[in-house]
This record gives sequence, structure tokens and C-alpha cells, in this order.
Amino acid sequence: MRICLAWAISLNLIFTSAIPTSAEPLSESFKLKLEATITGDISPKSVRSSNTGFISAHNMMYRHSVTIYDAQSLELVKSISDQVNLKDFGIKGYSGLHRGSPVEGAFSPDGKYLYVTNYAMYGKGFNREGTDRCNPGDNYDRSFLYRIDTQSWSIDAAYKVGVVPKVVEVSPDNKFVLVSNWCSYDLSIISTELGKVIKTVKIGAYPRGITISSDSQYAFVAQMGGSVVHKINLVSFERELLNVGSNPRALVLSPDNAYLYATLNAAGRVIAFDLTANKVVESVKTGSAARSLDISADGSALYVVNYTSDTLVKVRSSDFKILQKIKVCNEPIGVTYERLQKRVWVACYGGSIKVFSDSLSQ
Repeated sequence: MRICLAWAISLNLIFTSAIPTSAEPLSESFKLKLEATITGDISPKSVRSSNTGFISAHNMMYRHSVTIYDAQSLELVKSISDQVNLKDFGIKGYSGLHRGSPVEGAFSPDGKYLYVTNYAMYGKGFNREGTDRCNPGDNYDRSFLYRIDTQSWSIDAAYKVGVVPKVVEVSPDNKFVLVSNWCSYDLSIISTELGKVIKTVKIGAYPRGITISSDSQYAFVAQMGGSVVHKINLVSFERELLNVGSNPRALVLSPDNAYLYATLNAAGRVIAFDLTANKVVESVKTGSAARSLDISADGSALYVVNYTSDTLVKVRSSDFKILQKIKVCNEPIGVTYERLQKRVWVACYGGSIKVFSDSLSQ
């Protein structure tokens, strides 16, 4: 059933204050500028661009929905309820209707599907919801990953993964879907061909961010409860540990796969890890509680949201200079770069999405 949301878009052009990084101030033409504030029945934990003209927002158990927006017009395309009958997807052992709690999403490279993790499931058979402080011995309920068909914008498949799944990522060759499971301390690897989990990789305390190399050979998984990123060979499943700094949360790769960028949540920093030299080569303080980040299509700029300092920061990747810092909203939690319209979308936990135009960096 389609749920129609009461929603509103307010267009407000503003001049935000840049943080000077050299003798010359940042040109107005290179600034992020607020284009719109999207509100409605939303409480977005994250936002994700399809790179085919859509943005998804994942509204957890607070709204039980995934909302889809047109990246050009900014209009709401569909609100998708997280209510499912697991039996419809051939999953045995469950009866009746169940609800999820959408937390993060990732589109397949061909744009045909959107995969969404559910922090927990609700309904008959689920009675031990996980929490943010947990370990595998707590025996909380395992949860499910949903697959949404982007033609009908409806859930058409579900996959049982670990406990409190967080980040999801699809390999560029469309062979694997990877899910980091916060409370079971592991990574689920789903075969898109077989439609099931084919490998579970132990990570350690609090797996979170995931990024995958453009040749689909390596996955990088942040262990937020430690100081490492796990570099996993997606053929042999052998791994290497990269020492990036304490509390890594979100990850992206440079377009040439030479550098891994990570937010260090507790330190409020972003780092660049040289994958050839095998060491951190750049670091900058962006704010308090650095959370999500994304990168521009050409790799020239990083966009970081800082949860407790309420800021969006634009960092030039070539020298790690902060180009701009904006008080964006209370508790910004997610960010995504939309390459077709050259916009940056920010999820604000309190119930809005901020949309900024960008002309990249000078």
C-alpha cells in the first residue's frame, strides 16, 4: 500500500560562510549553496544517490519508511512502507506481517534495485531488538536486508543477515551485496546470482562503513570499535588490516582507487590513507563526531557531516584544506553527492533533508 506523505519543499538561497584556507577567500562560484529544505513525515538516518536521477532516504523505526525523491525536481516520488510478509519472499519460519526499520541503502550499479538494511524487525518471531551497545553473546534477533525494485518502487526480496545490520554496498560488477552487522561483529556477503548469503566474515567490534574498489576485487570495511579497516579480497576472502586511526566510521575511495578516505568519529577528523604506501598521509579536523562522508564524481572534494557540531564541511582532497564549513541543521547524520545535478544532500535526524548546489572546488 502506498502511503502518501504530507511534505513540503522550501527554496531558500543563502550565502554560507566559508572557512578561508589561503590568502584568497573562496570564490562565491565554488561555494555550496542551499537550494531546498525537504520536510514531511521523515526522520532520515541516511540518504543515498542512485546516480540515475533518484535519492533515497531511510527513516528507521521512527517512520517505518523509505522515501524516494527525484534528484532534479526534488519532488517526492514514492514513500515505501517497510511492512512485509516474509513468506512472500520464500522465507520460512515466519507468519503474519512484519515491519522493519530502514537505516542505510545502496543502489545496484545498473540502477535496477535499491538494497536497504533494517536495524531490527518487528512482529511475530522477533522479540529481542538489538541496541547500539552490544556483542554477539547478547543473542539479539537477526535482521533482514530488503531489495526494492526501482521500476515499481516496491520491496521484492528479503535476505536474512546478521544482528543490527548497518551499511550496505553493492560491488560495481553487481556480483555481491555486502552488509556490515553491528552487533554480530561480522560482514554478510550476498550473491546476487544465488540470492542468498554465501559468506560471513568475522570483523570484530562494531563493523560499519563499506566501500568497494572499482574493479570489484577488494572490499574495505571499517571496524568502528577499533582502529583498523579490513581490506578483504572478494575472490579469496583473505584480508589485510589497515591502521587508519581510532573509531573509523564511514569510507569512500578516490576515483582512481589510490586513496581510502575515512571519518574518525571520536576524533572528529577525516583521513586519507595511501593504499600504495600503506599509511595515513593526510588528516584534518572537521568538527565534533564526524559521521558520514561522500566524494564528488571527479574526486576533487569530500563532503563530511559532523553530528554534534551540526556542520557540513567541504574538504579539498588534493591538500585536505577545508574550503567551507556550514551550520547545516541539528544532528546531520547522512550525506550523499548526486552527480547528475551536482548537488549534496544532507540527512538531518530531526526530520528534514537539506539540498545544496555545488560547483566543486577551486
